[in-house]
Amino acid sequence: MSNPVDEMTKRMLEDAGIRPGMRVLDIGCGPGWVSFMLAQRVGKEGHVYGVDRDPRMLELARQKARDTGVKNVTFLEGGFDVSFPERGTLDAVVGRRVLMYQPNAVQAIAQLADVIRPGGVIAFHEHDMVTADDGRTSLPLHDRVRSWLRDMLRAEGANLHMGFDLHSALTAAGLIVERVRAEANVLTPTASYPIGAIIRAVLPRLLQHGIVTEAEVNVETLDDRLTAERREANATCIWEMVFCAWARKQ
Repeated sequence: MSNPVDEMTKRMLEDAGIRPGMRVLDIGCGPGWVSFMLAQRVGKEGHVYGVDRDPRMLELARQKARDTGVKNVTFLEGGFDVSFPERGTLDAVVGRRVLMYQPNAVQAIAQLADVIRPGGVIAFHEHDMVTADDGRTSLPLHDRVRSWLRDMLRAEGANLHMGFDLHSALTAAGLIVERVRAEANVLTPTASYPIGAIIRAVLPRLLQHGIVTEAEVNVETLDDRLTAERREANATCIWEMVFCAWARKQ
């Protein structure tokens, strides 16, 4: 089954005009999920530069490129202020769940705008922790797990409402916003989302901040318990809102 978050990213890339032959920077690339998505889209005539501050994530990305034979992607260590030899010439910059961690989002975007050519595009996919429910159904385990993630993001200084702030940040950085779109990750009694895998991935951070104990999380059974709660209540809920926005450099 396809990942709904990846599907949202793919729709953003399509609508933002990322096409074959483009040269694109993936900021905060991590192990390269979006970088490889971009590499496939820009094709052999294009090129992708994945940038991240974590050398461990970059090595994972490089290894995947070697294992899969992807040649049109280069991974570089750095941040929004990355020293890039071809500044002002790239066609686009893309970021997913990275702007929310910047202490000054406007400054971060302005630094990226310096990398692209006039008319180039900057596109961000950011999640927002806004609460959206119909108030009719109680799902205490779902609420508790979401509170873990909110508390972790607050402890790390993240902007929990970066989605709603995308338009103002892009505009303040001097870009012309073309579109802001919001979609929801929806859970039903029969349709799930890999919450257990997400919690497993961030568990060291949750433990570090003293938000949970391993026994409280019981990650091996978490997805089953969440599904059972929805089925027992015959409930549909919005897990989170996802915002995608793209803008152009004048």
